[in-house]
Amino acid sequence: MIPFSNSYVNLPEHFYQRVEPAKVPCPSLIIVNENLAQELGIDPDWLESEHGIAILSGNEIADGSQPLAQAYAGHQFGGFSPQLGDGRATLLGEVTNKNGERKDIQLKGSGRTPFSRNGDGKSALGPVIREYLMSEAMHALGVPTTRALAAVTTGEKIMREKRLDGGIFTRVASSHLRIGTFQYFAARNDTEALLTLTNFALTRHYEEAAVHHTPALTLLERVITAQATLVAQWMSLGFIHGVMNTDNCSISGETIDYGPCAFMDDFHPNCVFSAIDRDARYAWGNQVNIAHWNLTRLAETLIPIIDPDEEKAIQLVEKALDQFSEQFINLYHSHYKAKFALTKKVPIEFIQESLSLLADQQVDYTLFFRKLTQLANKEISSSELESLFTDNDVCKTWLKTWQQHLDQEKIKAMREINPILIPRNHQVEAAIQQAYNGDYTLFHHLHSAWKSPFVVDPNDTDLEAAPLPHQRVTQTFCGT
Repeated sequence: MIPFSNSYVNLPEHFYQRVEPAKVPCPSLIIVNENLAQELGIDPDWLESEHGIAILSGNEIADGSQPLAQAYAGHQFGGFSPQLGDGRATLLGEVTNKNGERKDIQLKGSGRTPFSRNGDGKSALGPVIREYLMSEAMHALGVPTTRALAAVTTGEKIMREKRLDGGIFTRVASSHLRIGTFQYFAARNDTEALLTLTNFALTRHYEEAAVHHTPALTLLERVITAQATLVAQWMSLGFIHGVMNTDNCSISGETIDYGPCAFMDDFHPNCVFSAIDRDARYAWGNQVNIAHWNLTRLAETLIPIIDPDEEKAIQLVEKALDQFSEQFINLYHSHYKAKFALTKKVPIEFIQESLSLLADQQVDYTLFFRKLTQLANKEISSSELESLFTDNDVCKTWLKTWQQHLDQEKIKAMREINPILIPRNHQVEAAIQQAYNGDYTLFHHLHSAWKSPFVVDPNDTDLEAAPLPHQRVTQTFCGT
């Protein structure tokens, strides 16, 4: 059984629409996340049973579940849509985990809702495989993220660019509150709903600040810090979200909605993979500016409830938003000082010059920091690092400068900061294609290997390698 204890459903009814997942013809279990299930107080064996699979596929409603689709708006690639909402997802309800934290359980790909517009509300199998692998790998890398509880096939075909096998993904999140949730009510000038939502969000995510005399400003400040922390960590790992729309920006500071996301192979600040991001709005190096832009949109929604004096409210939110840049820069530099094992006094310009060098030399980002870690710990010779560069002499010159800034006390810690394994795009794509052929061997292998991204495993050395030219994935897709 799932110990549901729901709170969102107690909010005013215009916050959501009650729905039931669509029935599917022949559900089949791909995987249950046993450890996560246990953390949530759910028996994983029960989830793998016929009854459990029926719930994970939407064919049955669990006791205590109160299914609903949440309402939200959002800026998508800069253009505002006043109504989006859960068009292909159903929030089954909430549970409290063993740490006393409230978590949402949601089905993605569970059929049409009142927010579906012209969509079918379904999901092809590929996006299910991608989100399961990516979200669990991000968790293992230490990044705040939504989690994967289960994945099933549905036994039906979904029409996208062609007929594809269908699937449903069970997602666990601290909540599904988004910047777009606030925009939904702001677009309707519903200040009462904004106040209700603000208090709900504070109680859910920032309880210690819920009694502050200016709750909306306090919420904004907390979300600013959460987003600065998240995006700085993303960028230090070479991760590109792909669709940083305001409806994909979580109030909790978790990574949410793994659509056309990717990790860079060769480093470049303008790197982008999303097939729908034609203007590189969400490229690796743009993510910090987009985060600030998204937070500004959140601030705009809160102005009416921060202070009745609009001019004063604007001054307060501008002051709060100014904190983002300082917080981000400090976190960004902290991550990179740790990745390079640099002294505190190193010129900040050295970090940017080093990254520019990687871009100029088309160096694989993850392999560079992996081999730099090995070199610093005297596990390899400098020639192995130099082999990643198109010009070995350039690398030799850089190494001499790096050694002048090296902090010997930080060298061992590099092993816990620079991952050995990341979800390589070509590996994820291979797992997806095999899954469409009914073979989940690679999916399970990758999932297992990526649970320990900082640990050397002789059986997984093939997963460390950069893609060969014919293996490179240059575009990723959202699957809707």
